[in-house]
Amino acid sequence: MAQDTIFGKIVSGEIPVEILAETERVIAFPDIAPQAPVHVLVIPKTTEYADVTELAAGDPGLLAEMIGVAKRLAEQLSNGEYRLIFNNGASAGQTVFHVHAHVLAGALEERSLVGS
Repeated sequence: MAQDTIFGKIVSGEIPVEILAETERVIAFPDIAPQAPVHVLVIPKTTEYADVTELAAGDPGLLAEMIGVAKRLAEQLSNGEYRLIFNNGASAGQTVFHVHAHVLAGALEERSLVGS
């Protein structure tokens, strides 16, 4: 089970955010430290899952719903092309242990795509 996190406080309404998309089980809002012109976080409203591996095992339908919301946001906010990133674990860069997807779109800095 995910610990009480900033995302749990956002879901409960304790911390206000600009809601970009919402379903019965998912909410999406801008990242406070964007890494691309479009950088949106998509999170489930449940605090049951700390990371994407737990979510995939416990509720694959909810994972699919998160991806659907990400796709719709990319279509609305950019040209429909996007990167979808789940950091899974502290050593992989996960800092909030409430499963969440990063939707990134728009011009990115040039970088080598070797091995990507």
